Amino acid sequence: MDVVYINGPVQNGDWSLAERPGKAAGIRLAEALNALLGADPVPHLWNTVTLAGDIRHRQAADHASRTQRETHAVSAKYQPGLGPAAGVLTDTDPAVQALALEMTESLLADGTLAVRRMPVLLCVRCDHMAGASTQTCRSCGHDVLMPAVRALLVYDHAARGPVLAPGDFHAAAARTPAHLLNIARNVPETLVLCRTRAYGIPLVSLGLDEGLVLDPRAGLHAAVLAAVADRKAQPVMTVTENAAANVVAYGAPYRRHGGRRLRYALHGRIAYEAAGQPRLYEAHRAEAFRELFTSWFLPLCAGRERGGVHGDRIPALLKYLRRAHLSRPSVPAGDLLEKIRRRVAAGDMRWVMEVEALACVLAARDTTVGPAGPPRGEH
Repeated sequence: MDVVYINGPVQNGDWSLAERPGKAAGIRLAEALNALLGADPVPHLWNTVTLAGDIRHRQAADHASRTQRETHAVSAKYQPGLGPAAGVLTDTDPAVQALALEMTESLLADGTLAVRRMPVLLCVRCDHMAGASTQTCRSCGHDVLMPAVRALLVYDHAARGPVLAPGDFHAAAARTPAHLLNIARNVPETLVLCRTRAYGIPLVSLGLDEGLVLDPRAGLHAAVLAAVADRKAQPVMTVTENAAANVVAYGAPYRRHGGRRLRYALHGRIAYEAAGQPRLYEAHRAEAFRELFTSWFLPLCAGRERGGVHGDRIPALLKYLRRAHLSRPSVPAGDLLEKIRRRVAAGDMRWVMEVEALACVLAARDTTVGPAGPPRGEH
């Protein structure tokens, strides 16, 4: 079965991708790799089940519904007329909710998950369920919490093996992220997979109280699987190491469904504050390369350098891209291009820093999206 890359859902907030281009690194990496593989575009995934979103909605002066507010905020991320070819998908869209509940019911039926009454702390003002170490309510700020007992959705993973293994990473044989495996080994034996939210995937049908929704860290895995439900491909979710550390344990029961297994492709952060400096392109006579560099090449570099693409590397990477662009052939070598595609499908990103390989990919890109940068031969 083929692979398809898709971004880990990005948290929705009051900002645009033009203002915070680093937020789009996983989206752009997935787009570049899928285009190279010849796969159809995939939707951009967005995480809307957030406590910050609850608070923003509660404090808003207008009368828009939460769905309307989230939809508007996602749309505002993109410049007019430049939305994704395959649209967007959020972690509360009907297809995601249906799949998440189907998976949860199946996991309850086979004993992987359970509904269990457990002691919790509740805010006396707003009934928000607080963490064990919380001193004040994160939802309303009140400082009085009371003990209670609630039915919760839980995952006892100790008898089911580790919540994270090397095989959960794409191309893990070559680059096993040992520190993430260590973090996963130290999560509590019982994980609570529901949270108090005003918006999300409700769990009332499973016997939980109203206001408890599926933990968004589990829900985002269901969103990825829902996005590829009609494709004969294995999903690979692009994600930073920090994000992976936060979500992998809670997503463990939600990585497999219908013969598909979700794996992670790690990528680093990009120093866009350095890449966005106009003087950089003036100094290197590379103004025509700016969009290609920032929106296509740097995300590919981030897929190779999961520790991050730091500011001091930006000038050298721009010079390297220009060199590969100038040396690209008129027609990409078919055998080399096919080898690169096999490496991409296997999760091998080392080709990005091989000039001949990058030049070949640039030539292939010319035939699909049109030339980028100055005409062939100009410096």
